[in-house]
Amino acid sequence: MKFRPRTRKIPTVPATAADIFCGAGGLTRGLLDAGISVVAGYDIDPSCQFAYEHNNRPAAFNKQCVTDISGAHLAAHYPKGHVRILVGCAPCQTFSRYTQGLDNENDPKWTLLREFSRIVRELKPDIVSMENVPELQDYNVFEEFLDVLRQEGFHFDDEPESRIVYCPDYGMAQQRHRLVLVASRLGPIAIIPPTHKKENYRTVRSVIAGLPRLKAGGTSHTDPLHRCSRLSETNLLRIRHSKPGGTWRDWPPELVAECHRKQSGKSYPSVYGRMDWDEPSPTVTTQFYGFGNGRFGHPDQDRAISLHEGALLQSFPSNYQFVKATDELRFKSIGRMIGNAVPVRLGEVVGKTIKNHLEKIYA
Repeated sequence: MKFRPRTRKIPTVPATAADIFCGAGGLTRGLLDAGISVVAGYDIDPSCQFAYEHNNRPAAFNKQCVTDISGAHLAAHYPKGHVRILVGCAPCQTFSRYTQGLDNENDPKWTLLREFSRIVRELKPDIVSMENVPELQDYNVFEEFLDVLRQEGFHFDDEPESRIVYCPDYGMAQQRHRLVLVASRLGPIAIIPPTHKKENYRTVRSVIAGLPRLKAGGTSHTDPLHRCSRLSETNLLRIRHSKPGGTWRDWPPELVAECHRKQSGKSYPSVYGRMDWDEPSPTVTTQFYGFGNGRFGHPDQDRAISLHEGALLQSFPSNYQFVKATDELRFKSIGRMIGNAVPVRLGEVVGKTIKNHLEKIYA
């Protein structure tokens, strides 16, 4: 009789997550893709409800400000006996490098991370994950958040550098650095190791090359989300003189904007440029659909990238629907949903980190 080694059965650990500051559902979708059940999302923006619920069933969208959410209210979402997971990404503009140096101490968004801390105290979740811009670690409000986690008995990585994720290292075609904190009461936890190296990073080409060609201001006949903004005659001339990976410094002098002729404008090279086919894209912002808002020019078509291309670079599934089929696709609202989202793949990395952690704890 041939000997067959016994394989260890990986335990199924009942666990459920709630997502505060959920937006259109990027983080929730990633958790679901990793096999983590998500029961509810909370956000104050009603325009996100359709996208969140349509793409992430059975998770339910709750239009409610975090300041009005109690731990007891959230606790009702978790089935008895399940590991309680609380995740969220507080709005990050306050902490971004683009606003550093501004007088933003009175920005109401400063309170949101403190509200996250309050909910942690009240809910007593087993696992917490928080995603934000790396610059948040420079502020006292983040240290306050870590102090709450320590007082509540959470384990997390004490090295600030270890909490910074470079998205291409995990299969995202976007040069995005994010602060990802994962903490657990159950034992030590750390983000899963990188899945990619520089030689096999995903690139702009690998993500968007297959989409139909468009002219500036055009829309695909078969894909309503594949639409791009119009360009003025001046900006059409500018993009025709733009090189992949280049800047406005590639233009002839008569096309250079007045603001860039000034001494103060010479330090902003990362605007008015094309993406490079064979590199990850720049960080996708809420205004990625505008040629002048960053290096968001298409690599070889004379236009800014489309809404669908921005969503794909944020690792949303190709069939992710942001509005009802009968609703108008507005650049500003869809751009905000896409640019503000946690990249779906990054949410999946968080989900796999949690799932691996639970399997080890309950093995």
